[in-house]
Amino acid sequence: MLYTRKGDNGTTKTFGCDQRISKSSAIAEALGSLDEINSFLGLIKIKSENIKFKLPNNELKVSETIDNIQQDLFIIQAELAGAEKTISVEKVKQLEEIIDGIEKILPPIKTFFVSGGVELATLSDVARTIARRAERRVIAVIEESKTKISKDPEGKSTSYGAGTMAYLNRLSSVLYAFARAFNHFANIKEEKPKYK
Repeated sequence: MLYTRKGDNGTTKTFGCDQRISKSSAIAEALGSLDEINSFLGLIKIKSENIKFKLPNNELKVSETIDNIQQDLFIIQAELAGAEKTISVEKVKQLEEIIDGIEKILPPIKTFFVSGGVELATLSDVARTIARRAERRVIAVIEESKTKISKDPEGKSTSYGAGTMAYLNRLSSVLYAFARAFNHFANIKEEKPKYK
C-alpha cells in the first residue's frame, strides 16, 4: 500500500527507531530536503541523457554522474536516519575531480552570475540552491545532536562521517560547475548582475 495512515497526526519514524517524531522536526526537515534535491536531480538526469562534457582526460556523461550523486544522497539519508552507512572521502574526491575538470575549460569566476541561459544551466542553478538548503538542514540536525550530547532517541551515540558534510558542500559546487558548463558549451555568455 502507498499509505499507512500512521502519519495522519503529523508524525513519522526514522530507521531503527520506534519513537515517532514530528514531521516538522529538524531530522524530518533534513531528510525531506535531501529527498527534494534527489528528486530534482532526477529531472536534470533525464534532460541531460545525451549530453557529454569533453573534459581534460575524461569524457563525462552527465546523466551517469547525476545518477551516482542520487545514489550517494540515499547513503546520506540513511546515515542521517540512523543506519550504519556513511559517505566515503573517496566520493568527495570524485566530485572534486569533476569540478576541477570543468573549471579547467571555463573562464575564471570574477563575479556572481545571473541564473539563466539554456534550460539545463537554469535547472542546475535551481538544484544548487536546493542542495544548499539541504546542507543547511543537515547542519541543523548535526548541531542539535551535539547539544543533546550526541545521543539519538534510543540513547545511542550518534556521529556523522567526515565525508558527509564535505560531500554536501561539494554537491552545490558541482551543480554550479554544471550550470556554467551547460551555458559554456551552448556559447551562452554569462550575465553579470548590474547592481543598479
